[in-house]
Amino acid sequence: MSTTYQKPFLSFEAQLQLLKARGLGVTDEATAVDYLRRIGYYRLSAYWYPFREASLKQDPISKKLTVVRGDRFVEGVLFQDALGLYVFDKRLRLLLLDAIERIEIAVRVDIAHLLGEHDAFAHTNPGLLHGNFTKKINPKTGKTDYQDWIEKYNGLVARSKEDFVKHYRSKYGTPLPIWVAVELWDFGLLSTFYQGMAIGDKEQIAAKYGLSNWKTMASWLRTINHVRNIAAHHSRLWNKNLVDQPKMPDPGEIPAFDRVMGKPDMTSRVYGVLCILAHLMQTICPNSSWRGRLKQMIQDFPAVPKVSAADMGCPPDWIDHAFWS
Repeated sequence: MSTTYQKPFLSFEAQLQLLKARGLGVTDEATAVDYLRRIGYYRLSAYWYPFREASLKQDPISKKLTVVRGDRFVEGVLFQDALGLYVFDKRLRLLLLDAIERIEIAVRVDIAHLLGEHDAFAHTNPGLLHGNFTKKINPKTGKTDYQDWIEKYNGLVARSKEDFVKHYRSKYGTPLPIWVAVELWDFGLLSTFYQGMAIGDKEQIAAKYGLSNWKTMASWLRTINHVRNIAAHHSRLWNKNLVDQPKMPDPGEIPAFDRVMGKPDMTSRVYGVLCILAHLMQTICPNSSWRGRLKQMIQDFPAVPKVSAADMGCPPDWIDHAFWS
């Protein structure tokens, strides 16, 4: 296979010298080399990218302007500034995963308790689910979304080494009842299954979280799953433009969201997700310190050049929003 990639291999020391030649300040070379050795040049490059000099480039056909980053760094930027963003992002991901774990478990229980009352094996009973989920063929796969879902779920059951699964299978066989089965679902399976439930059941769960429209809840679960995957794979999150953006409640439905509605600069970045997590956590764990810890973390955003919490989607008055009071 041919390739046009011509960049040479560089030692960690040579990597640092390259950064210095491009204008990145380094106060302690030995420590900087140690971080390059432990974290890696490429991973850290995502955090010094905002500090590279920017210019505007116009497409000759569409005339659209785009920001282009050069190799040179803005004057006065230090290696430690990029490292500060890296550490902040790591702490942010861990804090989000803490909330997402609690939300995932709570919604699993919501689904299992609601559907389990209808049928102990409701997840294997297509008649209890929405027709679009169980009957409509997906042209991309040639299967229904439910068939695809149940295959993934059955694969998890088959591969499971959990003691509770072994115990149940040895004593009762299969299938697992829904209140056992949900313990094997990952967030992706959870989100997809909620989308495929009967409308009345979806609305009942959405109402628990103050939502009258199940589509908003489904959107939230998809977005949370997207963010969870970013965090679980240790990818940059703090200023990422989210591909799967969440739907906002109707005006006045949840007053705290009114200041976020119609503000894509907030909802397309992680701030919109933080608001959703804060709202869900208030219902699930009202006495948790999570919101306070998140608020303090944003207030402690690294004091570095050129970037701020605004790049997360936080508006200037974010601290006055009801989510954090």
